[in-house]
Amino acid sequence: MFWARSMFVVIAICASAAAPAFEMMQPLPAAVPVPADNPLTEPKAALGRQLYFDNRLSLNGSVSCNSCHDLTAGGGDHRPVSVGALGKPGTRNAPTVWNVAYQTVLYWDGRARSLEEQLRSHLFDSTTMALPDLAELIARINRIPGYRAQFESVFGKTDPVTLDTVAKSLATYLRTLRTPDSAFDRYIKGDKKALTAQAQRGLATFRDIGCMSCHFGVNFAGPAPGPFLKMGDGFYELFPNFLGSPYDESYGLTQDIGRVSYSGDPGEKYMWRVPLLRNVALTAPYFHNGSVSTLSEAVRVMARVELNLTLKDAEVRDIVAFLESLNGIKPAQNLPTLPATPHDVVWPWQRPVVETAASATVKSSHPTK
Repeated sequence: MFWARSMFVVIAICASAAAPAFEMMQPLPAAVPVPADNPLTEPKAALGRQLYFDNRLSLNGSVSCNSCHDLTAGGGDHRPVSVGALGKPGTRNAPTVWNVAYQTVLYWDGRARSLEEQLRSHLFDSTTMALPDLAELIARINRIPGYRAQFESVFGKTDPVTLDTVAKSLATYLRTLRTPDSAFDRYIKGDKKALTAQAQRGLATFRDIGCMSCHFGVNFAGPAPGPFLKMGDGFYELFPNFLGSPYDESYGLTQDIGRVSYSGDPGEKYMWRVPLLRNVALTAPYFHNGSVSTLSEAVRVMARVELNLTLKDAEVRDIVAFLESLNGIKPAQNLPTLPATPHDVVWPWQRPVVETAASATVKSSHPTK
């Protein structure tokens, strides 16, 4: 009964969102929501872009933000879960960062209420960048004159390098990561030839069977920031909604209990932030645990566990064709030139490893090439 009631509530909320101030299907807006205390400027975005690609922000210099959220691909890393600086796997699939600025909350469980908040915690997470503390982050950036100069230019000369200014720079860059002009965008703006006949059938099926109960709006992830939801307000779905299908076990769908792990509210068991569907064809594998490898299988699973429906193969192919129409145009992301490390700065991972006789023996008996 709990799951059925929860799904009814979500559907009712979605229906209320179809008021005149809100459209169920919208093209990607040209503007992104920007907080008043972090205006979007080109110098700040450029600084954030450098930080995003810089391995020196991880504990051992092994990963950058782009390692798990690869902008040359779909904005994730195509792994079920990512592996961070210490080789420790995460617990949930890395979501795409393309169009992330239109999300009102971050992480699968919605525990971060803004990009800035999400980034402040991510730098010190043991399964990602794994920095030990704030002092280490600030010290690393201050050791690089090029960064110091840029932070002073963007944030002023008084205490320019702080956790907030690092997070604001990265968040500003992420707000530039839009993928406009998808075939769907052109279609919804009036170009009825932009979608193939198959994609149009898929859109109709997607709508008619109830997928838009949760997947609607700018990102097909519920309301974007605006009259209905403010930044920091979450929009969640129950997943699985219909428990007991073979998919629960085969894909481990109930092993992670969802938002309740963060909130402690038993009513939020198996509740998740609705994931965005733009560019979803480029972000395999799927779901919070990355357990489903293909988009067609993800469509089948969603129909069964969310709507209690078994789709025909032709219906799956049509829906996949529609979802592929949500792939937008990615702006070029050439690798930035990072400010140089001074020749007299030695990072922890550059220090020589003292090799014992035992480790030398192991190495010689197990050649790497």
